[in-house]
Amino acid sequence: MTTSVTAPKPAPSDRTVFMVAHTGRPAAIRSAELVVEGLLRNGLGVRVLAMEAADLPLPSSVETVPEAIPDALTGCELLIVLGGDGTLLRGAAFARASGVPMLGVNLGRVGFLAEAERDDLDKVVERVVTRAYEVEERMTIDVVVRSNGDIVHRDWALNEAAVQKVSPERMLEVVLEIDERPVTGFGCDGIVCATPTGSTAYAFSAGGPVVWPDVEALLMVPISAHALFAKPLVTSPTTTLAVEIQPDTPNGVLWCDGRRTIELPPGARVEVRRGATPVRLARLHHASFTDRLVAKFALPVSGWRGRPH
Repeated sequence: MTTSVTAPKPAPSDRTVFMVAHTGRPAAIRSAELVVEGLLRNGLGVRVLAMEAADLPLPSSVETVPEAIPDALTGCELLIVLGGDGTLLRGAAFARASGVPMLGVNLGRVGFLAEAERDDLDKVVERVVTRAYEVEERMTIDVVVRSNGDIVHRDWALNEAAVQKVSPERMLEVVLEIDERPVTGFGCDGIVCATPTGSTAYAFSAGGPVVWPDVEALLMVPISAHALFAKPLVTSPTTTLAVEIQPDTPNGVLWCDGRRTIELPPGARVEVRRGATPVRLARLHHASFTDRLVAKFALPVSGWRGRPH
């Protein structure tokens, strides 16, 4: 869902933007400097994490906060994130918890979550200052892990929850379930349960379909399955997906967005549902996802003539 930002414009001194940057990259440090300078020059306040501020040459007028907790964004209208996919996912967790929209600037390789590239920093500052952006909600997933029938872990993901094997020499034996009905079972390296946003991430690498982000759906994609029927599945957003690890298989591991992990003992069960809380992304461009897909993957489109007019 996309909504235009129509809130009344407050006085510039009342406006604050939070910034997260990958300070381990020189390019990110310089980009952060340019963004901060542009925002301050136009009368906006800037807030950063103290641990990142220590690595950035920032003016004393920049506010710092000690912890990355949702309350740290209180009073902020936007979260600007500068970095690669890992930094953008870290920012997405921050955005989800606080409800503040995230504007990503890609300093890495693909960066599907990003709205701008390093060369667009002047435009980013201009659009933020003039509030020339829209806010789009991206579906998330909620994840529950059960062991012996008891809930032992809860998590969430914007891209995917991946159940994977730990032992390189043995496959993970699993049974897949959709809406409390078994579908199939096999040995595999793992299973990716993804959102449409995550369809261009790990699920894509595992051979899953690309799903446009405005399509509401859940994906289940096997990784290197030893089976005749091991196709990617696309289900309704109201579906409950489940992956049951067989009791006689080695331990597995659950990764959420490639950032948070928990060990899965034999017999564990992972349940995935549509998340209760979306991630809000700030959008600067009205370009279609098709154009974004072509640009990000450098797809060959020469020879296209289009519909005759």
